[in-house]
Amino acid sequence: MAALTADDLAAIASRIHDQNASWIRVGMSTCGIAAGAERVYAALEDELQRQGAGVQLKKCGCLGMCAAEPLVEVNIAGMPRVIYCRVDEACARDIVRGHVCGGKLLQDYIIDMQSEDAS
Repeated sequence: MAALTADDLAAIASRIHDQNASWIRVGMSTCGIAAGAERVYAALEDELQRQGAGVQLKKCGCLGMCAAEPLVEVNIAGMPRVIYCRVDEACARDIVRGHVCGGKLLQDYIIDMQSEDAS
């Protein structure tokens, strides 16, 4: 097997970055599920399909703010990473239409935000 060059590594890093550039994570720990995270996930999945949005939808564990569940973290390329709180099905659909497809943050539901270059 040949050694990887710096160009090979840069190409791999670029593909990984592009693949992970846009995603949505729904907190599915016990507190999230009890607060309705499964319904929120289903609404996000349905609306992403309706809008034809090429955004990966993921489930994750605890996002650390149980009192604010259901929590939805959204990372869209070129925008700040945002955590939305107390998300219901209607808000989930608004996240897809407004934030993911429209590039607008839903200020009333934001509990945390990081600039896009923060890791």
